[in-house]
Amino acid sequence: MSHDISALTVRKLTVDLAAGFDRHWHSGDAYRTMYYNALSMSFPVGEQSFIDSVRNTMDRLPADARYDTLRADIAQFIGQEATHRHLHGQYNAQLARQGLVNHWENWANRRIRWAHRRKLSPMHMLAVTAAYEHCTAVFGDGALRYDRWLANAEPKMRLMWRWHAAEETEHKAVAFDLYRALGGSERQRVLTYLYVLVMFALESHAQTINNLWHDGTLFQPRTWWGFATMFFGRDGVVWRSTGPMLKYLAPSFHPNRHGDPSLARNWLAAHHASWRAIR
Repeated sequence: MSHDISALTVRKLTVDLAAGFDRHWHSGDAYRTMYYNALSMSFPVGEQSFIDSVRNTMDRLPADARYDTLRADIAQFIGQEATHRHLHGQYNAQLARQGLVNHWENWANRRIRWAHRRKLSPMHMLAVTAAYEHCTAVFGDGALRYDRWLANAEPKMRLMWRWHAAEETEHKAVAFDLYRALGGSERQRVLTYLYVLVMFALESHAQTINNLWHDGTLFQPRTWWGFATMFFGRDGVVWRSTGPMLKYLAPSFHPNRHGDPSLARNWLAAHHASWRAIR
């Protein structure tokens, strides 16, 4: 299969997270740092699950030239997610050295094993992937659009998170388009998304609180000031993300009708020296 017909590019970021980073790399703010760290803890297992879900369903596409671009996009989606998984594996190894404990990885693995035991359909797992991909696309759009989300972070960490954000923005429609092309039901799409929203909210904050406990900053007032300003301050995550998150529930929803793709294109062009194309 030729990858040339896909608009997606698999990239290698020239950042060495194995060299370590500051304990409070995000502007010296414990809450912001530990929240982003929590997100990273979910990614290696999550990204692999997303890869598996599209691999397990893409062969169901009709042998029709109409789907050639989608097939090429899926191949590039897998490549991008694999690079994210690898880099966040390095990131998480540093977090373990800092004394943090990754519970989210275990929670995700238990859910995946439960789904296999229950023999949930590959289409269910694809619906889960499409739902999570919308969440990451919304956060990715925010990380590129609102400078204050990462403005005072350690430079290499800001670079890593915005690169990830740009690629999530690029491939946000791939799992959704595959789900729709295979005739996935609207009811399953919406119910799965509501489930994903609840689990994401609960697990991201549970892991963040656990991180703060191990960090020794859980009960410091300035930690919770960081929480308040991150979610409810100017350009706060709640104000900027709730509307875009809920748009997924609309029957007419499509990922490409939301967000601004020029944010990713412009960021990648401006930081071209920090990455190289693999394919």
